[in-house]
Amino acid sequence: MARKDAIKKLRVTLQKRRAALIRAAIGDLDLLQRRQQKTGDVLDAVAETVQAELNSQLLEVESRELKAIDDAIDRIDQECYGDCEGCGKMIPLTRLRAVPYATECIACHRLTEKRKSHPAASMNRVFPSYQADRV
Repeated sequence: MARKDAIKKLRVTLQKRRAALIRAAIGDLDLLQRRQQKTGDVLDAVAETVQAELNSQLLEVESRELKAIDDAIDRIDQECYGDCEGCGKMIPLTRLRAVPYATECIACHRLTEKRKSHPAASMNRVFPSYQADRV
């Protein structure tokens, strides 16, 4: 029963974070849309362009987190929240409290990260037909 109560609290946390991200994304989007070409020197134009790029990247990060949160809320609704997608075991509550939209336990997440950072992993993305030929 304690896990169910903790998951209910995590749902509230996810919903609050979701609302905050939406407000932040709306603000970032508003800044990008209000960007006006002002008369000024080249340095002003460069500074404005850099700020617009930063706002754009921030909006992208916020939208990825928002998607992860929406997916987590869906998993709660489907009663599969907290199950590791890698090994199927329950993700410890301490991990879920730290990263409420986590889909893997620490061990599986480390394996995923190791695979992504391995030099051969990038080769599989560059040469996908090679992988298909070997199977």
